Amino acid sequence: MSDLTKKDDEYWRDKLDAEQFRICREKGTERPFTGEYCDSKEPGTYLCRCCAEPLFESATKYDSGSGWPSFYQPIKGDAVGEIKDTSHGMVRVEVVCHNCGCHLGHVFPDGPKPTGLRYCINSASIQLQKEGAE
Repeated sequence: MSDLTKKDDEYWRDKLDAEQFRICREKGTERPFTGEYCDSKEPGTYLCRCCAEPLFESATKYDSGSGWPSFYQPIKGDAVGEIKDTSHGMVRVEVVCHNCGCHLGHVFPDGPKPTGLRYCINSASIQLQKEGAE
């Protein structure tokens, strides 16, 4: 992980709006079917909202019916980190940006082939770099 993981709340509050801060830095969750990228089918690369690290390709995005953008694999194996999450009386696997520690969402073992995984990601944690845009 980079030095970005050591930045304090003041640094992140200056870079993110209130909802993005709640989700990205305080491990919040947006309401289902409300996120900017829930229904997006535009080609491109999804970047971390906090540090712009490439995380997911639109080619791996699919409609899981969950209400959140879902992907069956990250752009590369070390793009995201996984942390055991026992909050809310459940055992889940939290997904964070490997570069800055931004909370992205969770990963579940109920996705499509070829991985069988569903990376369930908050729209507030990512930003789409449209294909052909720099």
